[in-house]
Amino acid sequence: MSKVSQWYERRFDFRFPVELYPNMCARLRGTPARLEELIGASPRTRLIGKPAGAWSALENAGHLLDLEFLWLARVEDFVNGAETLAATDLANRKTDEANHNARPAGEILAEFRRARARLMERIEPFETAMYARVALHPRLKTPMRLVDHLFFVAEHDDHHLARIWELSRMT
Repeated sequence: MSKVSQWYERRFDFRFPVELYPNMCARLRGTPARLEELIGASPRTRLIGKPAGAWSALENAGHLLDLEFLWLARVEDFVNGAETLAATDLANRKTDEANHNARPAGEILAEFRRARARLMERIEPFETAMYARVALHPRLKTPMRLVDHLFFVAEHDDHHLARIWELSRMT
């Protein structure tokens, strides 16, 4: 079985038109349903298995929830005209310390759905010009428009959904 690529090795091409923001919104709005589909049908033993000490499927789902505050904070950075976006904890301590495997899967899924709904409620009313605002991404060290940030979040979602799918296929 192939291993999902490492997130921090990813490179991004942000040369698409800002007018693609509805596509990014649609991808982001769909993540809770895709996550529920992957997690909801799996037996708990499969959800909490930690192959080679890596995050379990449930920990990957919890990590998506853990980062919702950051995505929304960065949206506020764009709204407020910040030069640099809020930084994240690259060690992911919040996820490592959260003990997501001890939580009911349905609780994580419901919290993620609510958190993502808050993000969508914040960004969907924006006019096209807001999606074109630019700030520096602190890790990538590259200028990023709000629409690029949304693409980045959607790619991060897909990265972890792919890992959950991969884990669900392990016996």
